[in-house]
Amino acid sequence: MTGPRTGPAYDPAALARRARAELRPEHYDFIEGGAGQEAALRENEDAFARLALLPRVLRGGPGPGTRVGVLGREWPAPLFVSPTAFHRLAHPDGELATARAAAATGTPLVTGMAATTAVADVVAAARARDSEAVVWFQLYLQPEHEVTAELVRRAERAGCSALVVTVDSPVFGSRTRDLRNGFHDLPPGLAAENMRDLPGAAPGCTRGIAMWPAGWDDLRRLRDLTDLPLVLKGVLHPADARAAVEQGVDALLVSNHGGRQLDAAPAVVEALPAVAEAVAGRIPVLMDGGVRRGSDIALALALGAVATGVGRPVLWALATAGEDGVTELLSALRADFAQVLALCGGHRPGDLTADQVVARGCPRRRPEGERAW
Repeated sequence: MTGPRTGPAYDPAALARRARAELRPEHYDFIEGGAGQEAALRENEDAFARLALLPRVLRGGPGPGTRVGVLGREWPAPLFVSPTAFHRLAHPDGELATARAAAATGTPLVTGMAATTAVADVVAAARARDSEAVVWFQLYLQPEHEVTAELVRRAERAGCSALVVTVDSPVFGSRTRDLRNGFHDLPPGLAAENMRDLPGAAPGCTRGIAMWPAGWDDLRRLRDLTDLPLVLKGVLHPADARAAVEQGVDALLVSNHGGRQLDAAPAVVEALPAVAEAVAGRIPVLMDGGVRRGSDIALALALGAVATGVGRPVLWALATAGEDGVTELLSALRADFAQVLALCGGHRPGDLTADQVVARGCPRRRPEGERAW
């Protein structure tokens, strides 16, 4: 017996292989690589593979719906595009193609500070497809407050509806593949366009993105600059999660920077439950890192996230088929999640619960009242 096709076929490993064939080796390694020995990079995916979902049965009711509410907006699915740098390394249309595909599928986009297309152009491309497209701007706080202030003003003028502040980068991670390849600069004709014409830069020129140990005082100064919601990206420790809530942050994005900063960091899905417990529902918890399939999205939601981001697969799809590739990828992930949700007995994303998550291997009987995590 065969069933109906529910969406485009999606094989993440095959997509990565096709991207590798399309890209220059040093560009593929920049996209694919992690810090140090790449343990954190591998663990982000491997940790999902060590988990299984216990389906519930005979739940009745309507078919599954995938919509979720995040920061006052309803999203078609618990899925967004995570910030990644330099999309024009993958395809000439770069971030414009990504923005159009995200908007066409109703997928919120977090455009990166290190984008090869300026934020105003990214938002314009998304809104040309969908006037209500959700675009957030990823921000590294800069040592010079006036530089941060100008970046915030640009995001506001462009129409971004939130700032995603990456806080896991007091220094650059040691990117082994980039060091081996001698990949330190973009090719001629490409630049981090959001860094052009900022205070301290010569007219028409860009300046570098500084990594430095910002503090909570710097975050408070940012809060004074803007009314946009602030999402902290890179939180892994529950104590930091509690502090963020106390500081009035609007949401958290649990992330280990795709394994590109601290190689000793845990897999994100392993850090997620403690952060979600610390937040205790007071603000939304998002996550990214290693999400490749609809089952990964479902596992993350069961462990406390309200939505998950996808990063590298977007660049693989962009490299292989441009805008159409990203559209197909996002559509396939959404369809895959809807099927997993239905097979788990859920009618909406919030139906997924931690007691449905078990470790693969020989199970043990859990005493009554013991938490799954």
